[in-house]
Formats: sequence, structure tokens, C-alpha cells
Amino acid sequence: MMTLKTTGIHHITAFARDPQANVDFYAGVLGLRLVKKTINFDAPEVYHLYFGNENGSPGTIITFFPWPNSRRGRIGGGQVGTTTYVVPAGTLSFWEERLAKFGIAVNKEERFNETFLQFTDNEGLQLELVERAAGAPSQWSFGGVPADKAIKGFGGAILYSVHAAHTAEVLVSVMGLTKVSEEGGYARFEAEGDIGNIIDLKLANMEWGVGGAGTVHHIAWRAKDDIEHEAWRKLVGDNGLSPTPIVDRQYFNAVYFREGGGILFEIATDPPGFARDEAPEALGEKVMLPEWFEPKRAIIEGNLLPIEVRVLEGDQ
Repeated sequence: MMTLKTTGIHHITAFARDPQANVDFYAGVLGLRLVKKTINFDAPEVYHLYFGNENGSPGTIITFFPWPNSRRGRIGGGQVGTTTYVVPAGTLSFWEERLAKFGIAVNKEERFNETFLQFTDNEGLQLELVERAAGAPSQWSFGGVPADKAIKGFGGAILYSVHAAHTAEVLVSVMGLTKVSEEGGYARFEAEGDIGNIIDLKLANMEWGVGGAGTVHHIAWRAKDDIEHEAWRKLVGDNGLSPTPIVDRQYFNAVYFREGGGILFEIATDPPGFARDEAPEALGEKVMLPEWFEPKRAIIEGNLLPIEVRVLEGDQ
């Protein structure tokens, strides 16, 4: 019998509006690498942009559907409330100064004896930075962010649930996290990985949020390979959580289900990764399409707004 425990977050996917502003924020301000430029397979007129460390390793990837003119969402129950990024020990003051340079207001919060630097992106998505020693350092540097101060990947997330007790139960009994602490209106859960592994759940049940720009669509958890992925799908089904069929997302396989607190969970495979169709040094440079869209490339590219990864004025 395979005992299943996710090592943590694989990726987090959110909605945005302006694709260039999205690139400017995540690559320009936060210094992440745009590792893949593709499209929403269900709506090919919309980009699907992936930002992460130098390889887009699982545990580092935030992805966006930037949909011009889409509605503004409202953060609330049934969503990731805040996405947590981890930076190397001793670098929080660098980040505080950097965000101030770009006119981004920050708030400091203490939670579980850690200091979090909280802010929002250009669309209102809630983000925070925390220093931790665990996790491999990023090898990527861009603009004004040197590799030794760069974001390593996810620290984790704060979950907002419409039924926190249900969400807590799924985190422990299905996903295999361990509840480690409770204080100040939050419960903390930990997975076995060294990145993307710490989840704080707001214990108060929240009113439903509304999807749209500035909100998270889903949180994806790691499965180490296809065999484990099949076992995850069975486990989710055995717990009465109605998983979708396995979906090929080109860079990972995915299964989706909505847990009892309303949050859309995905389980995604670590392989094959983003270098399957581009050389590692050329990641994110051209729009990559699955083969079934390749015959329509000219039409698809013609419908997408042009974007570029650029060093922002404040860093020049």
C-alpha cells in the first residue's frame, strides 16, 4: 500500500488583466524568470504565463491567465488568500527597500514567530515574503535582484475557507500534511518538502470570494510521478471528493477537485517540466503551443497582446 503525502505546493494559478503589467511585476519587480509563455488551452485567445526559478522547478511556479477587460475578483472564502514566497535568510530588508523603490506599500505581520512582508501585486493579488533557511537558492538574477537575494520559490500559502474544519481535514487526511501549531486565528500545517511546504489556514469561516483579476484560481500540490498521480486520483475519489479525469497540461499532468471548504485543489506531476519543448537557456522566449493548436499559430499569436521581459526603469 502506497502511503501518499505531498511534499508541498507544485504551483499556484491566478487571474490577471494586463499581460505586460503582469510580466513587469513578476519578472521586473520580483525578479522571477518567465519560464513559459503559452495559452489557456480552454481559451486560446488568452496567455498562460508561468514564472518561477531558473528551471521553473515545482514549488516555485506562479501562473497567470491575463485576460484583458476581465472583471476584478474579490478575495474570500474558497480561495488561496495570500501566496507566500520564501527568500534567503537576511534578505527581508533588501526586499522592503526594493518594494518601496517601486512604490509598493508593505505591511509587516508576525505569525508563528516569523515576520512576513505583505503587499499586493498590480492587480490586488495578496502576496507576502518570509525569510527561511530551507530550500535551494535560486540561480536566477534579473534587473535589480541578484541571485543571492532572489526568491527561492513558495514558502506556502494562507488558505481562506468557507468551512475551515473541512479544509483542515483534507489537508491532513488526504494530502498528508501534519498540523504543527495553532495561534492568532490560524492553524499551521506542514508538508515534507523544503519549499512550498507550510500552509496557514485561517480558522474563521470566510464568506465566498468572487473569481476574477487579482484572485487565485487554484492551488496545485506535488505528485512525484505518473504512478503516484494515479494513486492520488484514487485516494481523492475514495474520500468522496470527485476528482476530474487526468488532464495533460504538457508540462505536468493534472487532476482537479474542490475540497469541502470550497478551494479548488489540483494535484500535478513533477515531470516532465518546462524544458520538454524548449532548451533550458531559452525558456519563455517564444509562445509554445500544444501540437493540436500548432496549425492555428498565426491566428493565435495575432490575437495575443505583445509582451516582453524588460528591466524596469528603477533598475536601469
